Amino acid sequence: MANTKESLNLYAKVEDLLENSEAIEKLYSYYYEFLDSIEFHTLLDIGCGSGVFLSQINQKYKPFLAKGIDLSSVMVQKARLKGVMAEAVDLCELNGKFDVMSAVFDMLNYLPPQALSGFFECVSEHLNDNGYFIFDINSDYGFDNVAVGAYIVDDERRFLAIDSDYEDETYQATFTLFEKDNTCYQKMQETITQHYHSIQSITKATNMNLVAIQEISLYDIKQADKLLLVFQK
Repeated sequence: MANTKESLNLYAKVEDLLENSEAIEKLYSYYYEFLDSIEFHTLLDIGCGSGVFLSQINQKYKPFLAKGIDLSSVMVQKARLKGVMAEAVDLCELNGKFDVMSAVFDMLNYLPPQALSGFFECVSEHLNDNGYFIFDINSDYGFDNVAVGAYIVDDERRFLAIDSDYEDETYQATFTLFEKDNTCYQKMQETITQHYHSIQSITKATNMNLVAIQEISLYDIKQADKLLLVFQK
């Protein structure tokens, strides 16, 4: 099942309810560790979300150009409110090339296996020669032992229930949101799908060179729930 703009926009509506700032900052630190080791002037963040990562990139590195793209117009609006450059556009329809491209917080897991090759072709087309693509993916352990389960959270105007399962390397989470509208609540429900990708399947999908792999444990567990990968054109 492919994710729709409606499902991505629903996720955008509730992203703040799901945020774990400590885990997010820990993940960002792995990106910064790599970025500290290279020289770059332009960066494109694919699936930029609400723009937190890009905002920090601007503050920390002050690149000539830092831009984000996201398929969710709701996310793009949030990113622009943070003062970052963001556009609701598909990567393959974008113009321009960059020194670094990033895809933070398991963006690649939203792609089905058959879409990987086409996606990496577009990445390569938008990277400068010797440029880097850095991204993280969920491990099989992370899907099966961290992400699966039921989750309920609310605030003064929203009630969110998430029910998720992982089977045959496919993770599906059903989001049910009740959002207050004056004296009543509106119900919205969408399913978000993610896919496990092995390192082997990713390397087969691109002609770029895999130059770094790092295991990451964000939630104080003994096994890695994420992997950080760096490819160079």
